[in-house]
Amino acid sequence: MFIQIEPQSDIPIYSQVKNGIMEGIVRGELVPGDILPSVRSLAGDLGVNMHTVNKSYHELESKGVIRIVPKSGAVICPPSEGEIPPSRLDQISAELRPIVVESMVIGMSEKEIQELVASIILKVKGE
Repeated sequence: MFIQIEPQSDIPIYSQVKNGIMEGIVRGELVPGDILPSVRSLAGDLGVNMHTVNKSYHELESKGVIRIVPKSGAVICPPSEGEIPPSRLDQISAELRPIVVESMVIGMSEKEIQELVASIILKVKGE
């Protein structure tokens, strides 16, 4: 698993760690049942504070991406079976809405936004 941290980025480091792990899952580098490195180990590898990695892990756990097992570590969870709960869809929609609105305000068309999302999906998958 490779996570690139950009200290000068406007994106908080804990979010970069969280996003890096999720991208690793999407690319198939991490699969359900895989155990993530310990907080201490990953923090050392990335050169970041342990509390930063801990926050990333807890956010991933709250989203159902990992399960933290005391004294065993953080384990990648399988994707949800069946439909995604409406509450989770509402949360994702609320997070995406400001970005879509900003895109429209700067003059992007619906088609351009859809094409941008499609290109991001391809990049995340490594295609």
